[in-house]
Amino acid sequence: MLRISNHYISKVVFSLLFLEVLILIGSFYAGAGLRFFDGAAFVLPKLDHFFMSACVFAAAIVFSMSALGMYQINFKGGLRTPFFLQLMPSFVMGFCILTLVFYIAPDLYFGRGILVLVFAISGAGILLSRAMLLKTSETRFLESRIIFIGCGPLAKECGELALRPSNYRKYHVAGYVQVPSEESVVPAESLLAWEDGRSLVQLAHRNRVSEVVVSVQNRRGGTFPIKELLDCKLYGIKVTDAATFFERETCQIRVDSVQPSWLVFGGGFDQSFLRTFMKRAVDVVASLVLLVVTLPVMLITALAIFIEDRAPVFYAQERVGKDGHVFRVMKFRSMFTNAEKSGTPQWASKNDPRITRVGNIIRKLRIDELPQIVNVLKGEMSFVGPRPERPYFVDQLTQRVPYYNVRHSIKPGITGWAQVRYGYGDSVEDAVQKLQYDLYYVKNNSLFLDVLVLIDTFKVVVFRGGR
Repeated sequence: MLRISNHYISKVVFSLLFLEVLILIGSFYAGAGLRFFDGAAFVLPKLDHFFMSACVFAAAIVFSMSALGMYQINFKGGLRTPFFLQLMPSFVMGFCILTLVFYIAPDLYFGRGILVLVFAISGAGILLSRAMLLKTSETRFLESRIIFIGCGPLAKECGELALRPSNYRKYHVAGYVQVPSEESVVPAESLLAWEDGRSLVQLAHRNRVSEVVVSVQNRRGGTFPIKELLDCKLYGIKVTDAATFFERETCQIRVDSVQPSWLVFGGGFDQSFLRTFMKRAVDVVASLVLLVVTLPVMLITALAIFIEDRAPVFYAQERVGKDGHVFRVMKFRSMFTNAEKSGTPQWASKNDPRITRVGNIIRKLRIDELPQIVNVLKGEMSFVGPRPERPYFVDQLTQRVPYYNVRHSIKPGITGWAQVRYGYGDSVEDAVQKLQYDLYYVKNNSLFLDVLVLIDTFKVVVFRGGR
């Protein structure tokens, strides 16, 4: 895994993305050269912004491929059906994006003849790169061998996570090292014999492992092999804490196993002036653009709500924001006016009978969230962040869920990491799962992660009907 702006990115995905960007830009030059081939030499057209046009083309296609999930690689699925079902729509979407760009900036236009050749060459190049990746995945090149220190429930959970089918990485669990005083819950045949007189480094070398994951629940006492782990690190063997392993593999922070010291002394939690200023600037610009673009949609939505269930069209509800301050969030009303006639707040479920017909549509398309642009412009919310919850539920969850208030250290968002990674939550258990994603975002938030969330939000809304 690579870390870019504190976010974990698969080396496979990063390498594939880098290679395909080069292929797309190279295809642009190759297509232009072929289009103006005079029989003796390849002559590139004299365009003032030729390289910029190539970069715009590459960005449009990469965005379209990302939005259609083409970088969520499935090695078992092969290339045929899933690849072509995604590649062709990606090119169609990319063409639509390019058409819009050319309308806004006509100087970047490079002609239909070049465009046809560029799409053909880039399609062949992407097919070749994916074939190479699939072939590589059949070898042990992507496989990592690991040892788990510990054999209790935490170690077992880590081992199951490592063996879970993954799109990006393959693990081979060499075994578990039992720590004295810890009861074993893993299969006896998976325990590694640590012979007297031999070091952990020798055990790791004998099993050809490249990483040691420390998955001991209780590290107190003199039985924890801290010196042996230091020797492993000095000999080039990666040593990883269980909390970091979970964070890396699931993009969550596990509240049931994380230690407070790991949160305090670990990296992340960037709340610097520069980060805050950049986030606010992006929020204001993006909100104004979205307000102009979606104004016709909001007017139609308001009319549809009024026709079906009369006024009020908007719904203001108290939510908990940054530092625990309560504010009123604005939304299009998607439920009947007497949705909570009992006076007690209720969890919203996926097929909630209180939702109107218009409300069902605007919830799936996330149109009901658009009035929150006003909250963003007022500074109460951000574009990306943990979704704000109602005070009634916050009081309950703060008492029952560890670290719940950590999510209130930054502004809540219209969309968030938990929203694109997890479905609707209508219970405390769901709230815990969503909190673990929110904690990951709070710890690792950056402009890069915000962009990934917005791309995933676009994918959820347009291609999966929302969550």
